[in-house]
Amino acid sequence: MESREILAGQALNKALEIRRKLNIQANFPLDIYSACEQLDITVQFVAIPSGEGMYWHEDGEARILVSAHRPLPRKVFTCGHELGHHLFDHGSTIDELEESIRRSRFDPKEFLVDCFSGFFLMPKLAVQSAFSSRNWTPATATPLQVFTIACSFGVGYSTLIDHMTYALKLITETKAKELKKSSPKNIRQGLFGELSTNPLMVVDEQWLLKTVDVEVGYQILLPKTVQIEGDIVSFQTDTKYGRLFQADHSGLARAYCPGMNWAVNIRVSRFEYVGLSAYRHFGECDDE
Repeated sequence: MESREILAGQALNKALEIRRKLNIQANFPLDIYSACEQLDITVQFVAIPSGEGMYWHEDGEARILVSAHRPLPRKVFTCGHELGHHLFDHGSTIDELEESIRRSRFDPKEFLVDCFSGFFLMPKLAVQSAFSSRNWTPATATPLQVFTIACSFGVGYSTLIDHMTYALKLITETKAKELKKSSPKNIRQGLFGELSTNPLMVVDEQWLLKTVDVEVGYQILLPKTVQIEGDIVSFQTDTKYGRLFQADHSGLARAYCPGMNWAVNIRVSRFEYVGLSAYRHFGECDDE
């Protein structure tokens, strides 16, 4: 059996190879669903409440199935995980166990594709650049700063912490434990003074992607001078950290800052959307 170090090295090399193939710079975040589309892999959200995802390959067609019932950041990582199964020729797989159960036993294939997903979504150079562009450092980062970086990569708060600790070696285990004393709920409470159950996306002026992907019900913290074109998000309040909006309907909106070369397209999908990823942010319509 190959060691974890060898498997991690294989995952890193494959992640960088695919980024080069797709012309995605190593210091940039990426859109996992767009990447799969460019690789001719169909991604579909399905109603599997107790599972994570599946990879299906038959007669030359590759399809990734992701549970629609998982949190948005988890869907992103799971899609990267299933993409790893495709790229390493593992054949059709079903990842139906909870993450905590999977990690209680070592499976080389699962470890390999978990590492791939981490390196593909969060290369070391990209994570370092995300911190340095904001004049932050991983070793001294606050929970809010780490959460902001996690949002920029589309991954979960704890997922980024673990990746920086064990894969990228950017923070110590002591620092990781300190950061994990906070949670996204605690961070929202620190921002707004109340414990909100709505998930939050923090989008600042250093956001590199041209798109922001959220679900209906998400709160979106945008720069202080931002203006919105479109009616799918509603203004909530101004805070010292920026302007807070809420995603009310599926569809598209544009956010921009007057006088600045900064704009993003906000793409809102229905909550727990079931269907092809390519159509996830299409406007709502009545079922036939």
